[in-house]
Amino acid sequence: MKLRYYGHSCFSVEAGGKTLLFDPFISDNELARGIDPALVPADYVLISHGHFDHIADAEVIARRTGAGVVANYEITTWLGGRGIGHLLPMNHGGSRRFEFGRVKLVTAVHSSTLPDGSSGGNPGGFVVETGEGTFYYSGDTALTLDMRLVGEGFRLSFAVLPIGDVFTMGVEDAIKAAGFIGCTQVLGVHYDTFPPIQVDHAEACARFRAAGLELYLLAPGQTHDFAPV
Repeated sequence: MKLRYYGHSCFSVEAGGKTLLFDPFISDNELARGIDPALVPADYVLISHGHFDHIADAEVIARRTGAGVVANYEITTWLGGRGIGHLLPMNHGGSRRFEFGRVKLVTAVHSSTLPDGSSGGNPGGFVVETGEGTFYYSGDTALTLDMRLVGEGFRLSFAVLPIGDVFTMGVEDAIKAAGFIGCTQVLGVHYDTFPPIQVDHAEACARFRAAGLELYLLAPGQTHDFAPV
């Protein structure tokens, strides 16, 4: 599976002939200023929660591409009120099947308020099963024992975990999370975008390696191919 990182917690994965775009926040991210949201492809847009730094470009990209939007009921209802039509609501513990595979919405421990101050419902993460492998995106979250259910239920090719601390897990808890889910390949997200969540890249990678894990810290626009396990 080819993953392309767009900065902060925004990335896409190509699987089953479709492009899955997660938590689009590009135009307001200074670190992603070399990326034009008008050129970002998407067949599906998956949104973990309602905070602006995860949804800022969702409406524009979904409208331009006609992508299906996968998110909780509150977020899809909010987008529907703004004229977005191809909405695919879910809730925690539920799954939906698509041409590329299956998506399950799982627990995240965080908060969720939409840009206009309305409720974004409960935050979540996604487990995505495809014919080319399975991966887990935790969304913004604290470390939680529910992650062990992901490890028990799925064999993951890679995981996407926040490492910036302050508002989400930091490096130490992300390492524990990787152990809970039984995954050695981790893309770090939700770091460096704002001063409180800046991390020492070399130190973070060294700590993951010491735990027998591989941490990938990609530059916005950079890609990485993850092999199925």
